[in-house]
Amino acid sequence: MLPVFVCCLGILFCNYRISKYSEGKVFGDTTFIPYNKVGLLLGTSPRVKGGKTNPYFKNRIDAAEELFESGKIKYILISGDNRRHNYNEPQAMKDSLVNRGIPKESLVLDFAGLRTLDSMVRSKEIFGQDSVTVISQQFHNERAIYLARHYGIHAIGYNAKDVSVYEGLKTQMRELLARVKVFVDFFINKQPRHLGEKIEIPE
Repeated sequence: MLPVFVCCLGILFCNYRISKYSEGKVFGDTTFIPYNKVGLLLGTSPRVKGGKTNPYFKNRIDAAEELFESGKIKYILISGDNRRHNYNEPQAMKDSLVNRGIPKESLVLDFAGLRTLDSMVRSKEIFGQDSVTVISQQFHNERAIYLARHYGIHAIGYNAKDVSVYEGLKTQMRELLARVKVFVDFFINKQPRHLGEKIEIPE
């Protein structure tokens, strides 16, 4: 029983530490959120099993559009997974944003955002951004902001609408473990799988 208790305590500690740090750094509307040149839109699949629209995807697109149209960001850096054939998170997000009238020249794609850690570090090391506004659901923004601090990035978050408890239960359970992994990654000095040549985002 003791190992189980210690394990549960560790999970709770990691979750609390990350949520606590993000207080005052995540925003639910555009009124008071500070300006950043770049909004970092974290990727997810456009579809769920069965072919239905992924509500996480739709809500992140909604949030990115809101933030851009409010003038609180100038560019949207779309970072996601493109490892598998016929699976391209950044391109799917770009297509959705362009369909909503966001100018193509304001969209920058990062095809090597395989994990949240990769997306955060690459925003600095590849795209030259020391300060970004992360765009995702609040639980995801909190973890991204905590990661950013460790890698020398000033990050705030704009919260996309979350999904229902039923729809998001598996994701929330995975998030608990993902938050533990944050501290494991810090301990082993985890770095992105891919870096490469720098890409300049214009002023």
